[in-house]
Amino acid sequence: MKALITGASSGIGREIAKYLDELGYNTILVARREDRLKELSKELKNQSEIITLDVSKQDDVYKLIDITSDEDIDILINNAGFGLFGDFDKTDLNRELEMIDVNIKAVHILTKEFLIRMKKKNKGYILNVASSAGFLAGPYLSTYYATKNYVLKLTEAINEELRVAKSNVHISALCPGPVDTEFNKVAKGTFKTKPLTPRYVGRYAVDKMFKNKMIIIPGTALKLGKFFMRFVPERLLLSFIYNYQKNKTK
Repeated sequence: MKALITGASSGIGREIAKYLDELGYNTILVARREDRLKELSKELKNQSEIITLDVSKQDDVYKLIDITSDEDIDILINNAGFGLFGDFDKTDLNRELEMIDVNIKAVHILTKEFLIRMKKKNKGYILNVASSAGFLAGPYLSTYYATKNYVLKLTEAINEELRVAKSNVHISALCPGPVDTEFNKVAKGTFKTKPLTPRYVGRYAVDKMFKNKMIIIPGTALKLGKFFMRFVPERLLLSFIYNYQKNKTK
């Protein structure tokens, strides 16, 4: 049994790799920081392979596909991603385009390529790490929210295709709220509410993935929030999100 995890060097990806290792899976660990991957690999009991590359580069994404072409991969975890705070007219365009490459293009390409492989075997799991941001528009974090909307809706659509086909391949979207990872550091923000731990989110995600849950939402508060969202006017939601995100910036 083998799992491939992008963004495995820290946060949720790292914890998912550790949990799958506990469950007996060999792992392929993918990220840019080789030193972090080596540290993680030393902690794992089962066989692990390190692939150091940057999924913001399309050539590297296809390189990953080529490197793993002969691997019998049972699980794909699309975890790599990042955000950027700021007014849309002031944030760095190149950084946003890089975000789109990581959060959307890499996820899209890897999902398609591994889905094709898995459907041939008629087995496998794909977990796309989206966000609670995928349920909303996100003023002051606009591009990030938009990318996670893409990931969530793409995953839902594929899930329905697989359900109708009665396939033994399953795809899920993980939609956490604040998690204590490097996200805010990279995006240049700070938490204003207590975040969940990556360990809890990673384990919860894997458990629900194996139960074929389409949308995985860790935490009771977030589940309730999503339920009551449908009763709140769109303009009020936008105002709330803007102020919430604005208060997180350094």
